[in-house]
Amino acid sequence: MKFNITDNITEHDRTKIFQGLLEYNLVRIEDQKPKDLGIYFEDPNGHKLAGLIGETHGNWLTIKYLWVSEMLRNQHIGSSILKQAEKTAKERGCKYVFLDTFDFQAPEFYKKHGYKEIFTLNEYPCTGKRYYFTKNL
Repeated sequence: MKFNITDNITEHDRTKIFQGLLEYNLVRIEDQKPKDLGIYFEDPNGHKLAGLIGETHGNWLTIKYLWVSEMLRNQHIGSSILKQAEKTAKERGCKYVFLDTFDFQAPEFYKKHGYKEIFTLNEYPCTGKRYYFTKNL
């Protein structure tokens, strides 16, 4: 046996490792059915101008991405999307939200919306910071 170290991860490799972890987890995890959550702000032609990607899983909403195009920033669209995500999460039975953001992204935005910083990864990836937040719904 040998270790194979690479910086070229194939889709087959990614799938194999993920499936192994998934098989282990499914026997043990309480809620086996996470549900995707996508909220999009679109123009009349269906082009996405802002949006949120996340998932609800058990008691938690995890926000993976929240983006608002430059031309729409400071118009409360991000706030509206975030509020809709929280509302939908509550309707799905969630009690909490988890997300992370970089120092150059939106830590103050999330604090303004009641999110509490629970951890900061300093010097990430080199000199920046990555903040981890939660919120009770």
